[in-house]
Amino acid sequence: MGRIKIAAGNWKMHGSLAFNRTLFDAISQTASLSDGEVMIFAPTVYLDSLLNRGQELKSSVVIGAQNLSQYEQGAYTGEVSAAMLKDIGCSHVLVGHSERRSLYHESNSEVAEKFAAALKHDLVPVLCIGESLEQREAGQTLKVVFEQIDAVGELVGFDAVCNAIVAYEPVWAIGTGKTASPDQAQEVHQEIRAHLREKVGELVAGTRILYGGSVNDTNANELFAMEDIDGGLVGGAALKADSFSAICKAAG
Repeated sequence: MGRIKIAAGNWKMHGSLAFNRTLFDAISQTASLSDGEVMIFAPTVYLDSLLNRGQELKSSVVIGAQNLSQYEQGAYTGEVSAAMLKDIGCSHVLVGHSERRSLYHESNSEVAEKFAAALKHDLVPVLCIGESLEQREAGQTLKVVFEQIDAVGELVGFDAVCNAIVAYEPVWAIGTGKTASPDQAQEVHQEIRAHLREKVGELVAGTRILYGGSVNDTNANELFAMEDIDGGLVGGAALKADSFSAICKAAG
């Protein structure tokens, strides 16, 4: 059986109760018609209301968090633990998003600890990996993404990485309007899958690897048609019902 493609929207630090409800209702309607899996990663303060709305609508949209703490509990003001996310009904969480790595200086080892915390509480981590423009131009793309993967695999086991979701986001293509061409993206996705295959064998055949980096309604079909691209982690276009609906249809 083929891998079910995913359209995942990362709302980042956007939204309000009213805006979210309108957008979520529209996305839920699209999701009910799609053969793909539809996910939304929303700001922490809105997760509870979205989860409740999802239940009201019997929505198939998966609600996830954008970040979590690597710690169980304690004196960590402003942080949110995996147990808390699980407690309110969250099922998925982004780990190591490029903005967390670049703006908040999350290291590979910290990202690995967060991945482990998610697993401990039965949350599905979406491991975000990717290189900067400088690293790409220096020919270090694969070195960088393999180090990011291996930090996690060495802590929790590579089987756990393959049973989660991986999102390749070239940092230079996020929010810039620049996109890796479908061929460029496919090439890296293929290498990521080959790297994981060396660790776990054919288990990786079922691993879903998403592409993130200025995915929109005009390029989604072409990107998702690539053999090793199993959907998208979408930023700006996920905040527009029409655009994201088109991306959901491409995933379906």
